[in-house]
Amino acid sequence: MRGVPILLLMVLCTLLLQSHICSGIKWLALARTPATLFLNQSQHCKLLGGLVSSQVQLCRSNLELMQTIIQAAKEVKKTCQKSFSDMRWNCSSIELVPSFTPDLERGTRESAFVYALSAAAISHTIARACTSGDLRGCSCGPIPGEIPQPGYRWGGCADNLHYGLVMGSKFSDAAMKMKKSGSQANKLMHLHNSEVGRQALNDALVMKCKCHGVSGSCSIRTCWRGLQDLKDIAMDLKTKYLSATKVVHRPMGTRKQLVPKDIDIRPVQENELVYLQSSPDFCSRNEKLGSLGTQDRQCNKTSNGSDSCDLMCCGRGYNPYSEKLVERCHCKYHWCCYVTCKKCERTVERYVCK
Repeated sequence: MRGVPILLLMVLCTLLLQSHICSGIKWLALARTPATLFLNQSQHCKLLGGLVSSQVQLCRSNLELMQTIIQAAKEVKKTCQKSFSDMRWNCSSIELVPSFTPDLERGTRESAFVYALSAAAISHTIARACTSGDLRGCSCGPIPGEIPQPGYRWGGCADNLHYGLVMGSKFSDAAMKMKKSGSQANKLMHLHNSEVGRQALNDALVMKCKCHGVSGSCSIRTCWRGLQDLKDIAMDLKTKYLSATKVVHRPMGTRKQLVPKDIDIRPVQENELVYLQSSPDFCSRNEKLGSLGTQDRQCNKTSNGSDSCDLMCCGRGYNPYSEKLVERCHCKYHWCCYVTCKKCERTVERYVCK
């Protein structure tokens, strides 16, 4: 090491430290797993990308669970990008997993959302897999203890949220519970936000019912506990993202804790997302901050929301362009039983940011 420049050593140490900051969501690299890869032997776990050693061990002991977790990684990517398609930050950086850009490395509110969504998605997917019979290790959720109101009865197959939460948290939190998982502040932040995601999932367990009775009278309803779709849970987390609290890591009593930066007289609430570092405005491209900018992003000229051309383009203006759409039209129903349609072409005007 004598011949290695001190500056180079500092750079290497910095890179080594940063490599653990986002290790808690590197498992999202499973979304890239080829469909042709069959996980039927424990040694196949080494072929999966983004896993830390403890997750590889969990893979080996829960091999049948991995296809479900791979599906969860794909759901996180798709749901995050769809949820933020109307925002300047549109979650496009998740495509780079497991090599994260600063928007997800620096403890921002964007990373807070992704950690929360990831924790919710993995438990959601496992719970649903139990219901559909895709996992041998679990089945339907338990029947609630309380008696439903008259005309209602428990039945069907409830989503097994308990099993989903147990196995999901064991896998997704594994990396953050390692000794080398970044700074204590980042670790506490990510663990907190992951728990917020699971709490949002728990709140999304609702009663679903199916009607029975003569001629659809619905005199009796068979009900079970079922989870809302992940897209609905993501929208709840997006609301929490918009009102997230900036925190600092400071001594509270006998140990350091995360406390609100501006109102540190109260502890962090269990249901609020927290972040350590402020985000850029994402208007202009800045690789050091993880901002891709909004140039060439499509905007909505008639909207007053975040997708409006004024907000999306950050006041730079926008360019119009025309796009031809081919759609089905003049459809006719023929007895019995098919529909014929013509193809119609129309031109619509679109707008992209300068």
